[in-house]
Amino acid sequence: MSRRWRHSLGFLVVAAGVLLLGIGIYAGIQGRRGADAALNRVTKEAATPTVSVVHPSTSAATDELVLPGTARAFTDAPIYARASGYLKKWHVDIGSRVTKGQLLAEIETPELDQQLGQARAELENARVNLDLSRATAERWQTLSKSGFVSRQETDEKLGDFNAKKATVDSNAANVRRLENLQSFQKIYAPFDGVIVARNTDIGALIDAGAGGQARELFRLAAIDKLRVFVSVPQMYAQAARPGTPTVVTREETPDKALRGTLARTSNALDPSSRTMLSEVEVDNPTGEVLPGAYVVVRLRVGREASGLTIPANTLLFRSEGLRVAVVRDGRAELVPVKIGRDYGRSVEVISGLGPTDAVILDPADSLVSGTAVRVSKPPSEPRKP
Repeated sequence: MSRRWRHSLGFLVVAAGVLLLGIGIYAGIQGRRGADAALNRVTKEAATPTVSVVHPSTSAATDELVLPGTARAFTDAPIYARASGYLKKWHVDIGSRVTKGQLLAEIETPELDQQLGQARAELENARVNLDLSRATAERWQTLSKSGFVSRQETDEKLGDFNAKKATVDSNAANVRRLENLQSFQKIYAPFDGVIVARNTDIGALIDAGAGGQARELFRLAAIDKLRVFVSVPQMYAQAARPGTPTVVTREETPDKALRGTLARTSNALDPSSRTMLSEVEVDNPTGEVLPGAYVVVRLRVGREASGLTIPANTLLFRSEGLRVAVVRDGRAELVPVKIGRDYGRSVEVISGLGPTDAVILDPADSLVSGTAVRVSKPPSEPRKP
């Protein structure tokens, strides 16, 4: 092989090596550029928060106002004694259902019995004196007609007779009064109901209140019908009218509802709370709802819808005011809103939003206007309050 041929072959080998090296360097540079682009793309995607959105819903045309209430017995009365003495026997205890006129307790009244005996004796004495005075007056009237006694003496006898008669009437009235008091030895139920308290026992001193502080013996409540007291906010006071149907439920049994009616309102606002005391009447035939229970009253106030409803977890509380984040052109925008009614899990927005706005659920506190966001899924159906 000639030297010239060897020189050409060496040159080709070097050229091929340089070419392969260049191709390797170029491929490495292109791969590095692709990796950098992919890394930038992944970094940008990771920096773009993914959010869930919801559309505002229109408030119902007839609003249901949910208020806390307190149930009370329709009739609740303390039972006091009208006669002083000692408790002889009680016939009912707490939880007993009684009917009107049923005997509740008996009282021993030794002092009253003695007073009645004395009054009857005084009445009998007055009647004897009256009989004697009547006979004397009749005799003097007969003698006066014959001229044996003067007219003055006859009038004196007639006056004594009338005085004795008045004394008899007074003593008779006193006897009737004491007999009426003695009838209060037995205490009867004034209406149908349930004994919710018994504050006495056998042998206890009973003071009817004459010269002392009376103490209630029993407390009787009629629970077949309840009064539920609620405080209606000022903005609904005009819409809460007597006759409005209501629904009453309890937290422990929310699926069991009692139908009631708004019976009356105070027609005045409490200046401390700006609420109007209202009373709802509810039938409670089974006694399932106990007096004093906490209940939830749903009152249809009949106000026309004036805004949109969004979930409460869409609100952002900022120093400049209440804000809601909406997605517009792929970016978040903080919109100032004005809140109307608070339904708990949702709120009414009076201004600031439209029904087509995509509102971000659970927005981050660090979210600012202009931040690029990515919606995780299409907007969900409008939520009801």
